Amino acid sequence: MNDTLLQLRVDAPSATLILNRPEQRNALSRQLIGLVQQAFSDLHQEKRVRAVILTGTGQTFSAGTDLNDIRQAARRQDAAQQWHADASQFRELLETMLQFPKPIIAALNGPVYGSAAALALAADMVIAGKQAGFCLPEVQRGLVAGWAAPLVAFRVGAGHAARLLLTGMEIDAQEAHRIGLYQELVAEDMIWVRAHQLAQQVAQTSAEAVNLTKRLLNETVGDAIRTQLFSAAATTASARTTEAASEGVAAFLEKRPPDWP
Repeated sequence: MNDTLLQLRVDAPSATLILNRPEQRNALSRQLIGLVQQAFSDLHQEKRVRAVILTGTGQTFSAGTDLNDIRQAARRQDAAQQWHADASQFRELLETMLQFPKPIIAALNGPVYGSAAALALAADMVIAGKQAGFCLPEVQRGLVAGWAAPLVAFRVGAGHAARLLLTGMEIDAQEAHRIGLYQELVAEDMIWVRAHQLAQQVAQTSAEAVNLTKRLLNETVGDAIRTQLFSAAATTASARTTEAASEGVAAFLEKRPPDWP
């Protein structure tokens, strides 16, 4: 495990994955995404671990997709292929989380943006600090919040999803809790502690029953999620090829208002 980007520790019965790019607000580079995928693979058969906690370092859970990756890919002759590969990589991670046999608890140490929202909502439970705002700003960058869209709609319904996805507005942790994106709000110094307490509760149950229950929720109640994530990946990759995306990403990185084509 490359602990400069992702830290992993085991405090049985939980394991904790810690996004560790605080200077980049834990932005999700393709390398970091690959490390998270590998970590879930490593923990799949770890008998000491009954639940996995996902959190971040610093004041932000994650700023979402690393826009520098998008901008650098745009300069390549095979840009469209790279964006398709990136979209597929993230879709596979979300599927891994939804199909993971043990509960995943997102412990939001700060605000969550864009694709990181999909990461949080692919978890089974979300515990958040009171400063953990929620935002899907992709439309403000000329992009599409493809991965988050089906998961937000699955968790809280199409009405709330449309308001967040079409405006790119940021809501505070209290509003995110009110509409059901977050299950619990706790004091900042209690986020991991509360997540670990939930892991301890899980550890008192039957592992097989928990696995079957999670499959019931994500494969029966959420039977269309896998199909929707395939469509989301395709839409996300396509959106990155547009002039609007090029301008929106450039404007954000250059800290200026976009001049939409």
